[in-house]
Amino acid sequence: MAITMTRAATISAICTCVPHRKFDNLTETTEFEPEEVQKVVRMAGVHSRYMASETVCSSDLCTAAAEKVITALNWTRDSIDGLIMVTQTPDYFLPSTACVVHKRMGLKDSCAAFDVGLGCSGYPYGLWMAAMMLQSRGFKRVLLLHGETPTRFSSKSDRSVALLFGDAGSATALEAAEGPGAKEWYFSLHTDGSGFEDLVIEGGGFRDRFPEDPRKLYVRMNGSNIFNFTIKRVPPLIQDTLAAAGETIDAVDYFIFHQSNRFIMQHLAKKAAIPKQKIPLTIEEFGSAGGPSVPLTITRGLLERPADRALRLLLISYGVGLSWAAALIDLAPAAVLDHIQLPE
Repeated sequence: MAITMTRAATISAICTCVPHRKFDNLTETTEFEPEEVQKVVRMAGVHSRYMASETVCSSDLCTAAAEKVITALNWTRDSIDGLIMVTQTPDYFLPSTACVVHKRMGLKDSCAAFDVGLGCSGYPYGLWMAAMMLQSRGFKRVLLLHGETPTRFSSKSDRSVALLFGDAGSATALEAAEGPGAKEWYFSLHTDGSGFEDLVIEGGGFRDRFPEDPRKLYVRMNGSNIFNFTIKRVPPLIQDTLAAAGETIDAVDYFIFHQSNRFIMQHLAKKAAIPKQKIPLTIEEFGSAGGPSVPLTITRGLLERPADRALRLLLISYGVGLSWAAALIDLAPAAVLDHIQLPE
């Protein structure tokens, strides 16, 4: 199993951002019969979603969140040493979206900026990369951005995804930590590429640049395979990560799940014997925003937290790839948590 530990990073702030447009599944959906919509909403738990317009990209959501973060922390732009952009909905094939954000934010030319092409599991992977950069001692401050606009690639006529996805961006500010204040973070990172076809956009890339069938430009999901993969892989992921850290479920304040589907999350919680009060849910209002649903659940699901101690969080992500990952981290009481909505 790919489990690693770092001890050189702290989260100073997290800000999440959603588009202006809020869509109500129950009252605004016209492609399916009301009874069918109600059935999907009951099972998946998605009552509403925030949907990006044709002119809004992941970079817009992430840049707005990043600007909010550096203002709240009073960071100078020249103090930022690294910029990681995790997304599978980039602005362009090239250059990397990180370069686009780098320009828009006016960061220094010695700031390392690059993309990571991961979706649902991307936030733990991104945190691991940021923590490793800080552990190298060559970096003092890193911005981790994770944004997705899955409503832009889901067909309104596809029952398996049409009522599920929402769009969101995030910015996480990390700083190097040394001495007794440095906490141990544990990461468990996994991949099974044999299931890549279970959640895929077949057209538009260089394998099939201009597909004759326009449906290939939209995501296709094998729901049953994704469900089976999730219930098979995620419970051991939780157990193995805690075992590597020598900790138990009781030691974790909150389990932050990728907001995939309410039924699936409740099933996983029961199978892993996690008390439901330790699992904040945001899928009802925001839908499944892919990987950014994890930081979104931190900023929106942890509105009440102790002011005198850090929270121990286990972040759990799984999906497209197929890929799954966990991060056992600390969130200091002084860490800034914020959430904004992109102006119309």
